[in-house]
Amino acid sequence: MTSLIFLILLFVITGIAAPGFLTYDNIVTCFNTATMYTLLAVGIAFVIMTGEIDVSIGATLGLTAGMTGLIAQQGGSIPKMLLLCLVTGAAIGLVNGVGVSYFGVPSLIFTLGTNSVVRGLIYIMSGGRTIENFGGAISSYGNKTVFAGITLYYAIAVVLVAISHLALTKTRKGKYFIAVGDNAGGANLVGISVLSTKILAYVLCGLLAGLGGFVFASKYGQVMTVAGNGYEMTAIAACVLGGISLSGGLGNVIGAAIGAVIMSSIGRLLVFIGLPSTYNNTITGTMLIVIVVIDALAQRRSIEMTRRKRLLSRTADQEGGAKA
Repeated sequence: MTSLIFLILLFVITGIAAPGFLTYDNIVTCFNTATMYTLLAVGIAFVIMTGEIDVSIGATLGLTAGMTGLIAQQGGSIPKMLLLCLVTGAAIGLVNGVGVSYFGVPSLIFTLGTNSVVRGLIYIMSGGRTIENFGGAISSYGNKTVFAGITLYYAIAVVLVAISHLALTKTRKGKYFIAVGDNAGGANLVGISVLSTKILAYVLCGLLAGLGGFVFASKYGQVMTVAGNGYEMTAIAACVLGGISLSGGLGNVIGAAIGAVIMSSIGRLLVFIGLPSTYNNTITGTMLIVIVVIDALAQRRSIEMTRRKRLLSRTADQEGGAKA
């Protein structure tokens, strides 16, 4: 897997430049800090596989994180927080899915609008102030480890990655996401509901973004009004870096999860090689541009090769008919 090789090379090169980096604790920390990006990347992977996009997941994470903080301030239970986060995330995903699939609005435009609405709700809900000073049981789980330094939340993220991978590769309905992204018209002809598949993809994306909000609040213990801002771009870059094509119909969630580790590790790696973390956004943005360009060139090459094969096939058929 290309993304895994890239991750290993990234760690090795950083280790050569800064020998103190290659320790078990540092490497495990890189994985643990990727928890929220992993959840978002897996969620949006379902959407991208169908050939669509969702730029509202960062705002969804921020909104559900704020809800979690407010409930925690009032002494609410963890099940209540988690349920509200999941329901809110799913509802936002449903709105996106219906808007994109049923009404036919371009996904970038619709989810960009959703992003603005949800960001506005965060300011209204919080009164424009940081939600803080909440503790209780939720804060005790933020950095709780389960084994070998792996945090509880990253372990849960890995389990969700495994379940998603099995669902996408081993179940018939799971394969619909790839089929719809590869050829929506053809999928319709064989009885696959493109409409319901895309709506389900957005709902799953919203669910995982909602779970990411819960994790965010638990991990950091405070939620600013800009929480989750820019996370959507990192998640998209993680997916493409993991081999998921932006045009849909190609990729897997394991690659997206590895891409999430790569993207979340950049800031930490910069510190070890002596560069300030202010370079983080620049490098992340540059990587996203390069990845998208490579993906576009690969798609163009694939289309040209397919057309060439069709042309050669037709030419051979015509020559065969002329000889007959």
